[in-house]
Amino acid sequence: MNLRDLRYLVALVEHKHFGRAADACFVSQPTLSTQIRKLEEELGVTLVERTPRKVLLTEVGHEIAARAREVLNEVAQIKAIARRTIDPESGTLRLGIFPTLGPYLLPHVIPRVRARFPRLELLLVEEKTEVILRQLREGRLDAGVLALPVHDNQLHAEPLFDEPFVLAVPAGNELASRRTLGLDDLADQSLLLLEEGHCLRDQALEVCRLSGAGEHSGFRATSLETLRQMVAANVGVTLLPTLAVKPPVAPTGQIRLVEFDGTAPSRSIAMVWRKSTAMHAFLQSFAAELRLPADLLDPHMPA
Repeated sequence: MNLRDLRYLVALVEHKHFGRAADACFVSQPTLSTQIRKLEEELGVTLVERTPRKVLLTEVGHEIAARAREVLNEVAQIKAIARRTIDPESGTLRLGIFPTLGPYLLPHVIPRVRARFPRLELLLVEEKTEVILRQLREGRLDAGVLALPVHDNQLHAEPLFDEPFVLAVPAGNELASRRTLGLDDLADQSLLLLEEGHCLRDQALEVCRLSGAGEHSGFRATSLETLRQMVAANVGVTLLPTLAVKPPVAPTGQIRLVEFDGTAPSRSIAMVWRKSTAMHAFLQSFAAELRLPADLLDPHMPA
């Protein structure tokens, strides 16, 4: 048994197709198939059910593949320890970030990260929160930038900043002339929200619960930009995170942004990684470069 064969098995689990798994491993399909059969012969069990249309793992195949992923992750950790010992700020960092934050945070922090860690290869993965958490647990990501809370005792969460929300309303809306508003002013409003799976949807629903607002029926957006355009089209109102209305994001015509008075509703952003990682000290240094100055997070600053 060798690490190469374990990588082939894990790739087969992830892609559920011999051809795609072979492509991901940069080998031919016959090579990958032959090595999987040799692994089965060595272990004396059937790992894969080969059907004309798809690949199915046996029960023992799933269990061995899960162990194989753990082994490969531990090997990667061993290599990371060696690299960090030689040069703590070089190597590769696989960082997950969710879609309603990534495009708006990265322009502010990437130049600083590049200046601080010039030899670092940063691989960014934009996915929904649940996917990032799964890939973190599987060792496919080194860290993730997520909204709190994160309920996993195996993960360390390093707080970064709190990002307030503003209310985006059509120019002709009754609230457009207001400089500020309170949560109770939302009581008779129906908010445009994102589809299921976006953490921003859950955060907006919590604001709805606190204010007595409801969800606009019959519509769920797939992105913040869709929400923004629906507000501009006078379909309804929505909550937008502060970074999504700050330069370099261009203002959208026919939208007015109204701030909340007092303590604005907000989301808490943190960088999250496995407690077992060999990169803990480095990740703390990296997280420091993702913290934002207070004025950038101030919704009173002009957008």
